[in-house]
Amino acid sequence: MTERLDEAVRGVDAARSEDPVWPGAWVTSRLGVRLVDGDRPAGAGLASMVGLAVRHNPRRAHLLVSAVLGKHVPTDPRLVYGSGLLLGELVRARLRDEATFVPSGPLKDALAGTPGAAAALRDALREPRPPADAIVLGYAETATALGHSVADALGGAYYLHSTRRPVPGFATYGGFEEEHSHATSHLLLPSDPVAFDRDVPLVLVDDELSTGQTVLNTISALHALRPRRHYVLAALVDLRDASDRARVDELAARLGTRIDAVSLARGRVELPYDVLEKGTRIVSELSAGSGGFADSVPAVEDAAFGVARVRLDWPNGVPDGGRHGFLPGHRTTLEKDLPRMADAVAAELGDGASRVLVLGFEELMYAPLRLAEALADASPGLDVRYSTTTRSPVLAVDDPGYAIRTRLAFPAHDDPADGPGERYAYNVAPAAARPPFDRIVFVVDDVGDTQALASGLVARLRALAPVVVVTVPSHRGDK
Repeated sequence: MTERLDEAVRGVDAARSEDPVWPGAWVTSRLGVRLVDGDRPAGAGLASMVGLAVRHNPRRAHLLVSAVLGKHVPTDPRLVYGSGLLLGELVRARLRDEATFVPSGPLKDALAGTPGAAAALRDALREPRPPADAIVLGYAETATALGHSVADALGGAYYLHSTRRPVPGFATYGGFEEEHSHATSHLLLPSDPVAFDRDVPLVLVDDELSTGQTVLNTISALHALRPRRHYVLAALVDLRDASDRARVDELAARLGTRIDAVSLARGRVELPYDVLEKGTRIVSELSAGSGGFADSVPAVEDAAFGVARVRLDWPNGVPDGGRHGFLPGHRTTLEKDLPRMADAVAAELGDGASRVLVLGFEELMYAPLRLAEALADASPGLDVRYSTTTRSPVLAVDDPGYAIRTRLAFPAHDDPADGPGERYAYNVAPAAARPPFDRIVFVVDDVGDTQALASGLVARLRALAPVVVVTVPSHRGDK
């Protein structure tokens, strides 16, 4: 891996434009939230990996907005996938008790937007490696594709992500809570519990480790069902302090197991004592002025742009993601079919497309990510970006120093078990002085492809650009 990454550094034009405003400066100046850099295992500092926004959440005022996750910020899909593969390589080294040296250039260049750097990072990490047997668990909703990418890097891993969607025909293996999340209940619904219920290393993947409490809950719950000798915590950023790390060590000693942790960047977030009060006040003030929680695009009866649909012919027997488990054989089949499916999407974009957003649907992150990546590879003339919708309400402020600049709100469209509610798509509508997307590809599973989608989110998207809807079959136990 090191040699290929060194080649990527040499092969990429190192010229960079002036540093833009950091998309966390607005929150720092008003809430007093500060990021403090720590170790840089992949060469990138904490502030280059995340920006900041303000949550509509009484338990946590700030939101770390990842520059490589592809959830809230439309991002080059090759950077998103490459970052997940890079995290997976750090996991592999820990599983094998090997030292890993990661050159500092590739990820930094890709984050800086250096032409060709994202693809070079991804390509360097796709070189075949001996498969590692492990179980990888990703957290819904933000880390479903990240966890899947880590499993891809390991080659021989079984992948499962938690879910907030109960599915008829699948029994719950276990559940746990995420204290600071907007919605807390996580379910595990493997179609083959035997594949999950093995004493091999369990890798738990999330976008951030803030206190580590979620992983403590998870390990405690799962270890009671199936003791394991080795756990690895993997996150894009690790913000835990010494007391947080001590709690993990104490749990490992109590359970008689080993718990390691890897991340692409480390540091800490410094919060003033009155951060929750300040956050609540800012949300109230901007909401009263129809600012941050106003829809960035008004509802329209007759949108200016049309809607097309693409029949993908999704490969038979391949799940749409890891909600019920994803095997190495599924991965092999999907890889073969991705170019064909990307070509079908590209053919529907029409002439004149230049800036394309591939938008995923809440937990459905991996399939849209891989389609976006394949589309970018097949169409070098297109600027392809990837992000997904979310349940989480976040303040939008159209300021270069703020990470969430625009917001679309729309009704839930998949008949969620916890009842109807609003859902959101951030940074999809153009911010001030930013170029708009001229095509939007929305990837949804068949459970979410409803009339509520057509009258809600799709109606919002049609006001911005021509929309292509791509529906993938959701694996269900009642079929």
